[in-house]
Amino acid sequence: MANTLKDRVALVTGSTDGIGLASARALAAEGCSVMLNGFGEADALAALCSELSAAYGVEVAHSPADLREEAAASGLVGEAVARFGRVDILVNNAGTQHKGLVEDHPPQRWREVMALNLDAAFHTIRTALPGMRARGWGRIVNVASVYGLAGGVERSSYVASKHGLVGLTKAVALETATTPITCNAVCPGDVSTRIFYRNAKLLAEREQITRAEAQQRIAAASMPSGRVVAPEQVGAFVAFLCSEAAGEIRGAALPMDGAWLAR
Repeated sequence: MANTLKDRVALVTGSTDGIGLASARALAAEGCSVMLNGFGEADALAALCSELSAAYGVEVAHSPADLREEAAASGLVGEAVARFGRVDILVNNAGTQHKGLVEDHPPQRWREVMALNLDAAFHTIRTALPGMRARGWGRIVNVASVYGLAGGVERSSYVASKHGLVGLTKAVALETATTPITCNAVCPGDVSTRIFYRNAKLLAEREQITRAEAQQRIAAASMPSGRVVAPEQVGAFVAFLCSEAAGEIRGAALPMDGAWLAR
């Protein structure tokens, strides 16, 4: 797919590390200018923008918009348009979760999970779509989860928000079905992000095993393959969904889960 997206502009939320950063890298490698979004130290973020720009020969900028806030989520597309002139590709990746029984779930944390995982995607989509329609092309990819397709214990708000994100994906896909705009969801299982490695470290300390053994045990608990998904694999899949080859994949919720949902 080398440079099949050359000169497109991509906005990727939650993209200063993990899946979001891997998706931004994959899109930059295809020739996209990229607006990053997320938290971090100013100097480190400036260095990241410079590194991506130099590596792929594209423009890269960053917005610190806190997408838990409606005004910030609603204004993010406008920031990208002001910087790059348009948004052709929107990747909604920013997310959070709370673990605990539903009866113990703090209502404020419920609202925060919904605001970031679902409401923010609604606001970025509704503000990006008019420009995509006017230009006659667009790609929207929502990073959901296997928990958008199945239930799970002690994560009620996360499951509910990701199911909602899959539903939003399908609704937008139907509303854009006759246009060159597509909307799809990627549904990863366990991914080797900071959270995965932190959990493996805690398990290794608790069980007095090596970190490698802890990582394998966590992966095998949910993933029949016994392996976690790499952020780079998700990023490559996101880039594919933005390509012309994927132009008739619409409204799909596509698992990358090591056969988790095949059982």
